[in-house]
Amino acid sequence: MTNRFHTATAAVLVLEDGRVFRGEAYGAVGETVGEAVFSTGMSGYQETLTDPSFHRQVVVMTAPHIGNTGVNDEDGESTRIWVSGYVVRDPALRPSNWRSARTLEDDLREQGVVGISGIDTRALTRHLRESGAMRVGIFSGRALEEGEGGLLARVRATPAMAGSALAAEVSTTEGYLVPAEGERRFSVAALDLGIKANTPRLLAQRGIDVHVLPVGTTFEQIEALDVDGVFFSNGPGDPATADAEADLLRRVLQAGIPFFGICFGNQILGRALGLGTYKLRYGHRGINQPVLDRATGRVEITAQNHGFAVRWPNEELTPIDTEFGRVEVSHVCLNDDVVEGLRLLDRPAFSVQYHPEAAAGPHDSEYLFDRFVELLSTATKDKVS
Repeated sequence: MTNRFHTATAAVLVLEDGRVFRGEAYGAVGETVGEAVFSTGMSGYQETLTDPSFHRQVVVMTAPHIGNTGVNDEDGESTRIWVSGYVVRDPALRPSNWRSARTLEDDLREQGVVGISGIDTRALTRHLRESGAMRVGIFSGRALEEGEGGLLARVRATPAMAGSALAAEVSTTEGYLVPAEGERRFSVAALDLGIKANTPRLLAQRGIDVHVLPVGTTFEQIEALDVDGVFFSNGPGDPATADAEADLLRRVLQAGIPFFGICFGNQILGRALGLGTYKLRYGHRGINQPVLDRATGRVEITAQNHGFAVRWPNEELTPIDTEFGRVEVSHVCLNDDVVEGLRLLDRPAFSVQYHPEAAAGPHDSEYLFDRFVELLSTATKDKVS
């Protein structure tokens, strides 16, 4: 177990606009750079750390106490920590939970994740809200010998998130099958753009064989699997770089195969329909984001992690015509009116910008997996008739 009473190692956080925060090293000692983003979740930090969508991002936790429940071997959304760096105010002195197998700092250190603690994360979050997401570096140990001027220059030399194609860096290298639980009802091809473990798990619970496929999969390879539907996962990077994935999705839509996409998959559906995408000022990240289902008037509290969004061509959010028929905005964010979902009216396809597979929660949006099952069922009946 890590002893938080050891002699502190100095660390600094340097933003690309020159602002500096000084604290103590947390996790590995060394240096890291990435995009500074903040997450508002008060729980579920293990799922956040292991979400591939956070690849190349330095995550600032707005909740002050992190690490209280330690780390276990069951709740990870992938096999490793993906964040580039981690920023907390008050790390737990010791974990207290019957499921805990080790401390959070042990995991960060063993996986080489450089972090910082003891800084005013409230001030840092307010700065990011006012100035927007930006590049950042965390430095401790020998890295501090360079001086703040040199560290700032290294931060500014870091590639920006806009224009970055990252999905291939987090995708599986080989396809694999997550078998249906109980009676097999359908099969689905899931393109892994940074998929979380809970997604195929929830599909499998609904009687679906899930073929998880790597970035670069062709339409012909999907056809050869003879699946009933296609799913595009969440993932990191700029959707404007996902030309191949958008072209693949156009083939899926042309074939009339039922489609469901989340997060990055929602942005790719927008691009496949001819819509643009843009970078949000500071993004949506956390597990308390309110979203309106425009069809039902129901408000869902959702988990989100995205820095880009689909640009709708009219302020009224009225349906538009595309080469695949009419399309509507199905969901919007109640904080800032960002498009949070798309639905095709003439083809079996829909997507949302948030995470219906959220773990540790909330679970308001899990019904979307059932909506996908309904699409699969209807398409199968139509095929038989």
